[in-house]
Amino acid sequence: MNSFKTKAILLALICLIAHQDIFSQGTGNKYAGEFLAIGVGGRPRGMGGAYVALVNDVTAGYWNPGSLADINYPQFALMHESQFSNLLNYDYGSVAIPFGKSTSIGFSMIRLGVDDIADTRNALIEENGNGIYEQELGERLDPSKITYFNAADYAFYLTYSKRPSEKFSYGANLKVITKNLAEESAWGLGFDLGVAYNPFGTFFLGANLMDITSTYLSWSTGKQEVIVPTAKIGGAYEFEFASGTFTPLVDFDIRFENRQSSANANIGPVSFDVHAGLEYSFKNLIAIRTGYNDIGNLTLGAGVKLPKINIDYSFSKYDGLEDLGNSHVISLIFTLEDEKFQRK
Repeated sequence: MNSFKTKAILLALICLIAHQDIFSQGTGNKYAGEFLAIGVGGRPRGMGGAYVALVNDVTAGYWNPGSLADINYPQFALMHESQFSNLLNYDYGSVAIPFGKSTSIGFSMIRLGVDDIADTRNALIEENGNGIYEQELGERLDPSKITYFNAADYAFYLTYSKRPSEKFSYGANLKVITKNLAEESAWGLGFDLGVAYNPFGTFFLGANLMDITSTYLSWSTGKQEVIVPTAKIGGAYEFEFASGTFTPLVDFDIRFENRQSSANANIGPVSFDVHAGLEYSFKNLIAIRTGYNDIGNLTLGAGVKLPKINIDYSFSKYDGLEDLGNSHVISLIFTLEDEKFQRK
């Protein structure tokens, strides 16, 4: 399959999956919030997306709002990923600020988009007309009438988190979701609830109940989609070894969308997906990581901690889809590590 055909087929699949049947009436309840499940940050992506129990930085606004209270200095993060031979762009940014002795607030944004899609709906030429024959498309098009549009999904998170004790914290997200496809658009409002618990030593538990009240997306066409609740639960354990720290992690995604064969396991309409990861950190300066994500791909990653900045990278390969390239994620976390900004 040549490069052009691969990209054309992929683009069609992306649009169908992300915006299926939006121009018709009815309700869609499956995969409406799939772009929210990709995951942010080079560190967690390098560990297969297992992070709900371990997260302790600004990315907690996404992974577990209950853990955002762990930060002691203001932080902000940036991430970029290009998927499927640079057809799909996935971007993330966030900022978080500690308040008082035990509270933090944060703001995060995610964008998943395909840009500069050719719109040929008004460019077709009649068979008896004069036009340019596009061999790859098999259509007669007037290039002067081709326009371009973007298909993009956005999520905006406003996070509040509080730590009432040394072992327990909780938090919540107010989440606004918008989608755009050509001249049509949709929006919805959702809520997440997260908790983090450290029962003993360096053993950590976490849970994030996403879209806890269900998130309803209303399209300008009159169609409605529903993002049903997802429970992300996980555990992590740190132990010292070879002048560094080993951390095995495991997360489970529990969904109620009747995914059946597309999930790792299911009991009726309830599905279960597993994320597993391992990190080795040497003297809290450099780290190497590996993991297994919910779609069955092996992930690899590395990170370095510099003064006031963390740089993380992750890699994963799309098995059986060599023509579509690999996934490379680079993320940065900046910490205003100064006494005047420190949590009081």
